[in-house]
Amino acid sequence: MRRAILAGAVLSAAAVAALALTLGAGEPAAAPAPSAASSYAEVTRGDLADSETVEGMLAYADERVLRAGPSGTLTAIKAKGTSVKRGQTLYTVDRRPVTLFYGKIPIYRELSVGVNGADVAQLERNLKALGYGTGMTVDDHFTTATAAAVADWQADRNLPVTGAVDAAQAAVLPGQAWVKQTKAQVGDPVSAGTELLVVRSTRRVVAIDLDIADQHLARKGAEVEMELPGGARLKGTISKVGVVAEVSEDSVTVDVEVAPRGSTGALREVPVTVDLRSDTREDVLSVPVEALLALREGGYGVRTQQGVVITVKPGLFAGGRVEVTSAGLSEGMKVEVPAS
Repeated sequence: MRRAILAGAVLSAAAVAALALTLGAGEPAAAPAPSAASSYAEVTRGDLADSETVEGMLAYADERVLRAGPSGTLTAIKAKGTSVKRGQTLYTVDRRPVTLFYGKIPIYRELSVGVNGADVAQLERNLKALGYGTGMTVDDHFTTATAAAVADWQADRNLPVTGAVDAAQAAVLPGQAWVKQTKAQVGDPVSAGTELLVVRSTRRVVAIDLDIADQHLARKGAEVEMELPGGARLKGTISKVGVVAEVSEDSVTVDVEVAPRGSTGALREVPVTVDLRSDTREDVLSVPVEALLALREGGYGVRTQQGVVITVKPGLFAGGRVEVTSAGLSEGMKVEVPAS
């Protein structure tokens, strides 16, 4: 029968150095004689995992600031905590709505008959998705059929019917947006470029500022487990591992994102703990790290309860234990450790 996973924090570089000094790695010595102050620990068999529990924040991804397109007086704006889908109003200026379209290309010019480009195709895809332009072909060309679809859309949105579109009528975001913050109030005068909303996508992610020493625990595509406040547990997949370190006064970190699976509840932003796991050794023997002895001839050994020193080959360090390989060692044996 498989035994429970022995999980814990990976031994840091500093701890390894300290272990080497404790074991006399710099100057081989005979295994010390048994001490009356010693106690004994059991050799166990099971899975040994190199892991670390870190703090993260469950939130929405892709935060950005949405700026005004038209100038005038702000007459309506979406409230904090609301979601906006394609075709819905983000805000209104002089009672004229600015509509959310999906895409990657901002509306940086007027789109009208004769204009060509990928931004035209993006506009046509949005019009089609909203039910306009039955006779319009989605391509890079703004034709009279495109203008007719735009005119129908403008009439339904109570906009001036011109058959042309600019940034005063629509704003482009990658997808459905969630309003994190409003930066202006109804009645404020605005001009093109005024900051109005801080929005995020509705894609939930767990963002982690991971200490650079633990970067080896984060691998894109790896499975993780996380715990929400209240004790609910979720699984997830690492979707992003940053390659640029961020340096602050007391830490060096990399950005890691985890895509959670399952219900994350109604809270918009909530702290979570994430169990990261890297190396795992299955069905191996392990002993407490402090059971290792430095041997005069080099290498390491452990002393059994009978006083016999057995040479071992250390493997993975994790959770205060170390994987050991030796023909003379078996599960259930007792080895000497310093008394606590």
